[in-house]
Amino acid sequence: MYPVYAVLFTDTGLSPAGVSSLFVIWSVTTFSLELPSGLWADVFSRRLLLVAAPLLAGAGFGLWAFFPSYPAFAAGFMLWGAGSALRSGTMQALVYEELERAGATGAYARLIGRSEAVSLLAVVAASAVASPVLGAWGFRGLGVASVVACVGCAVAGWLLPESGGGSGDAEGPSLGSVVRLGWAQVRGEPAVRRALVLVMVLEGVTALDEYVPLLVRSMGVGASAVPLLVMVVTVGDAVGGWSAGRGVRWVAPVLGAGAVCLAVGSLGGRAAGLVLVAVAFGVFRWAMAAADARLQERVGDGARATVTSVAGFGAEVVAVLVYAGYALGSRWAGAGVLMGVAAVPYLGVAVVLGLGARRGGVHPEA
Repeated sequence: MYPVYAVLFTDTGLSPAGVSSLFVIWSVTTFSLELPSGLWADVFSRRLLLVAAPLLAGAGFGLWAFFPSYPAFAAGFMLWGAGSALRSGTMQALVYEELERAGATGAYARLIGRSEAVSLLAVVAASAVASPVLGAWGFRGLGVASVVACVGCAVAGWLLPESGGGSGDAEGPSLGSVVRLGWAQVRGEPAVRRALVLVMVLEGVTALDEYVPLLVRSMGVGASAVPLLVMVVTVGDAVGGWSAGRGVRWVAPVLGAGAVCLAVGSLGGRAAGLVLVAVAFGVFRWAMAAADARLQERVGDGARATVTSVAGFGAEVVAVLVYAGYALGSRWAGAGVLMGVAAVPYLGVAVVLGLGARRGGVHPEA
């Protein structure tokens, strides 16, 4: 239901720069807690962190709906950011190590990608009902629905298996030992560092998806149509997640094609261009799943959530730069131009990966 909340922000009087400042608060909170949450996940119960994460986010949504003001929006983003930090790294580590125990790590990219696709389709469903719910009960009705959904996510987290890792037992790892192990892996393994950088860039720049509602609004559509048109992009994103694990040898050219689709679709200024934007975000989701799988294969057990959280930390740093750039650029350019410019880093990553493969360097799938 985020697209409708984006309308709430602007209808409350926030400028694009003001909305960007909320995103910065969100990202600063997330990356401030990113590394500590990874350590907690490697030492204590990962499942408990996955239960707490959506409850924090739900509290934030409730603040937005019942106390619409900049301070409430900021507090809500802080709670949402804390929940995001608890989930980041924790989910990947839990899923990969449970698959490892089952001898099925090859299914990681497909499974994690499809879980993201299902999550996005849930967003599609929420967007579809957001307009009638808003019309019948207003933003408070949306707030109640958001809180209920987050409670459901917490229940789902409690039902996840956890056969080891981060158990919090007396004989388990200490915070200090996890830090040393994680640092040794990052410092001593070039393949881990390359995978970390790739995840950081791809996930960080994709923070621009938060501006899709503003892109849609800039195309001259009414507020009630925003959730339905954002749904087009979300469906494309979900298709990319569902396709994860396939054709990873073509990451460089496909990523380049996705960058072109983003630029053309955004700069056109027409709602029909959202189809190309949807294709682009699908490509980006697919590429992120491939990069995440490579990272998990390179990282050893014992500090998996911690190292994965390093990637999340870096991605949030990139996201803050993206938000700041959008806020600054909004003084001279519209949403379409700013979203089109976001194609440049994706195109740059595609070129670097392609040149590395041609020189015989490490290929994304290797």
